[in-house]
Amino acid sequence: MDGSINQFPEQAARDNIDKLTAYDKTVDRNFQKWVFEKQAGALKFNEEQMNWLRMMKEHIATSFHIEVENLDYTPFDAQGGRGMMFKLFGNGMNTVISEMNEALAV
Repeated sequence: MDGSINQFPEQAARDNIDKLTAYDKTVDRNFQKWVFEKQAGALKFNEEQMNWLRMMKEHIATSFHIEVENLDYTPFDAQGGRGMMFKLFGNGMNTVISEMNEALAV
């Protein structure tokens, strides 16, 4: 044997990193598309809303999904948590979360 069996875990780790990187890029691309489509009409996100949407995108990129309960934890809690999300998006908060899960995590 040429020692390739010892190299397999390293190769598997590299493959997983490549897949994670690719997923992160997919989420970024899907986020840009989603925001563009949302703002193509009358809806325009302000800068504070965009900051929250970016935080949510990052969460989806690392956790594949976001739930309302996640807003009670880092990094959202430092920015006002669930209450701030509701202040920024009102009754549309759950719709935004649902749409982002659907649009970004594919």
